[in-house]
Amino acid sequence: MQMVDLKGQYLKIKDEIDAAMAEVVDSCYFVGAPIIREFEKNLAEYLGVKHVIACANGTDALQVALMALNLQPGDEVIVPSFTYVATAEVIGLMGLKPVMVDSNLDDFNVTADLIRPYLTEKTKAMVPVHLFGQCCDMDGIMKLAREHNIYVIEDNAQAIGSAYTFPNGDIQSGGTIGHIGTTSFFPSKNLGCYGDGGAIFTNDDALNEKIRMIANHGQSKKYYHEVIGCNSRLDSLQAAVLNVKLNYLDQYAESRAAAANYYSVQLADVKELITPSINAFSTHVFHQYTLRILDGRRDALQQHLRKREIPTGIYYPVPLYKQNAYKEYVEDGFTLPVVEQLSQEVISLPMHTELTEEIQDTIIAAIKEFFQ
Repeated sequence: MQMVDLKGQYLKIKDEIDAAMAEVVDSCYFVGAPIIREFEKNLAEYLGVKHVIACANGTDALQVALMALNLQPGDEVIVPSFTYVATAEVIGLMGLKPVMVDSNLDDFNVTADLIRPYLTEKTKAMVPVHLFGQCCDMDGIMKLAREHNIYVIEDNAQAIGSAYTFPNGDIQSGGTIGHIGTTSFFPSKNLGCYGDGGAIFTNDDALNEKIRMIANHGQSKKYYHEVIGCNSRLDSLQAAVLNVKLNYLDQYAESRAAAANYYSVQLADVKELITPSINAFSTHVFHQYTLRILDGRRDALQQHLRKREIPTGIYYPVPLYKQNAYKEYVEDGFTLPVVEQLSQEVISLPMHTELTEEIQDTIIAAIKEFFQ
């Protein structure tokens, strides 16, 4: 049993993947091949966004996005504390100050109301993370951003393929609502390649031009460098894989949603846990299926499942502000109560496109056995 069955997923589309990769190898065009622009175009059409800029990984996507906004050392960037370290890491690397905020207990995401108390004159950007597969409430976040003239970078590494519905009924893809969106194509992601990869999204023509320059050594054309940049490229083999898998992304989301629904229905009578909530304003693509285990029994449940060779994940056991690397950004005694609670309660079960009810039944039975 596995948390993610990449082999099973590959075998179902093996012929298409092998042919796409063989075409790249035959061409010997490993960097900057036309397949990269083709993938960018196809992903832009899928998301309904004007521009997609492929890059080397999701962390680079966040860094390049921040580099494009002309932020200055000491500027503050709002970021959730309940997220993977990369979201805050790039802020610190650029000499900016990550300002960490609490999360919503129901969906684990940040909201405008949670962000508002942390705004200062130095706040220049915020990075909402669409955690575990569903969007933050972007209507409120964008209103807050407009009110205070703040940039919004959506970290959409876990929710590509999700859709957000505004109060007026308009629908946009997750990652395309803020000024810039980013994603990761790490192999275990819903749209994953066979190595590292990432992408940046924007509807702003000027930002698109600048982002492309920054990711390509800051050059507008070869040997003419307009800004200080970096080297962040998606290689041709990964683009070929992603171009095939993009055709299956909706199918993958449907499979994950069906598996999540099966978990939730079968576990509904276990009063010691809380199954994931799904917001009315966002679809959920279930990058993770994450439970909350009550009464301090999460770690014991994990040990119980481990003995039965059932894998689990705890995302995230230590809040960012408690990590040694980030203690300098908070005062002594700083705490975020919901993040503290989540770090002690959450546990993620196996979730992938090849998950069968038979496998799930084994997991569910083991969970129910623990709580008997």
